[in-house]
Amino acid sequence: MQIAQFCHRYRTVAAGVLVSVWCVNGVAQSENDAWVTDELSTYVRSGPTDGYRIVGTLSAGEQVEVLETNGDYTRVRGDDDDAVWILSDELQQTPSASEQLPELEAQVESLTDELDGINDEWEQRVATMRESLETRQQRIDEFESRNDQLSSDADESSEQVRALQARLETQEEDLLLRYFMYGGGVAGAGLVVGLIVPHLPRRRKKRDRWF
Repeated sequence: MQIAQFCHRYRTVAAGVLVSVWCVNGVAQSENDAWVTDELSTYVRSGPTDGYRIVGTLSAGEQVEVLETNGDYTRVRGDDDDAVWILSDELQQTPSASEQLPELEAQVESLTDELDGINDEWEQRVATMRESLETRQQRIDEFESRNDQLSSDADESSEQVRALQARLETQEEDLLLRYFMYGGGVAGAGLVVGLIVPHLPRRRKKRDRWF
C-alpha cells in the first residue's frame, strides 16, 4: 500500500514537471505575441521586402508584438516601441529558451527538493517497516523457541506418565499375586484343619448315675 502511494506521488510530481513546462510555453501568450528565433540577432527593415533598408536588429529570443504580415515579412513592435519589418521565418509562436530557462530551472529545483523530501520520507518508512519486520521476526523466533520448549516438556511429561502407568500396572500385579497367595494360604490352612480335626480323640461324655 505504501509503495503504491509513493509511486502515485512520484507520478504526480513528474506530471507537474510536464504541466509546468506546458504552462511556461503558454504564459502571457496572445494571438499578437511572437518571439525572435533563438539564433543570432536578426536584421529588421523599414519595409516588407529585401529592397527596404536595414534599420536595426532584434535580439535572439526577444518578445515582439505582431502588427501585420505582408508576403514573407511581418511587421512587429519591439521593446523600443518602434515598428519594423522582419522575415516571418525568423519568428516563433513560443517563448524563447532564454526566457523559459530561468523559470524552468527554478521549477526543476523546487521539484527536485520535493522529490528529495519524498525520497527521505520513503526511506524513513522503509526503515520503520524494516524495524517492524525485525521486531515481528524476533517475536516469532521467541514463540518458536517457547513452542519447542513446551513440546520438549510435553514429551518428558508423557514419558513420566508412561513410567508411572507401568509402575502402577506392576503394583497391581503384585497386589493380585499377594491376594492369590493369601487366599491360597487360607484355603490350605482350612484344608489341613479339616483333615486333622476328624482324627482328634473325642472326649467321652460322663454318664449320670442315679443308683
